[in-house]
Parts: sequence; C-alpha cells; structure tokens
Amino acid sequence: MRTKPNSADGNERFRSGNALTETEAAEHLGLSIATLRAWRHRGKGSRFVRFGRAVRYLRADLEAFIRACAVDTGSVSASDGGSNAGESRV
Repeated sequence: MRTKPNSADGNERFRSGNALTETEAAEHLGLSIATLRAWRHRGKGSRFVRFGRAVRYLRADLEAFIRACAVDTGSVSASDGGSNAGESRV
C-alpha cells in the first residue's frame, strides 16, 4: 500500500526550491512589493504563478526577466551624441 507524502514536507520543498513569494522576489529584484503588484495588474514585469490567491515567482522566470531588461551599453544613444535629432545646422 502506498502512502501519501506529508503535504507539509512537499510544500516546504516547493517553497524552498524554485518558487519565491512576492516579498522574496521584490528583494531579489531590488524593487518594492507595490511595484511587483502594479506590474502584475498592468501585465508587465516577470511571469508569475498563482495558486488561488497566493502569488509565486519562479527563479528561472526572474532570471529571464533580468536578462531581458539588460541594456547593451555598446549601443549608441541620443545622450551620447549619436543622434542628430533636434539639432539645427548652420
């Protein structure tokens, strides 16, 4: 006869593994919880999972979000003088 694993043990493994609470995710990203909530409401920010009312962020999704937000500093921007927009020539 098979027995069910203790659900508390399973939940603890899940919690301590890949899923972060919104507080943990906010700390990981250096943002406020309010920012994460606003982004969820607007459909922006990192992917998340919802278990009823509980919101969790997977580590892999946060890392992918961080990589997607990275800015290549090698590209020329308007503030570097690479753009002639708004300049008048004499």
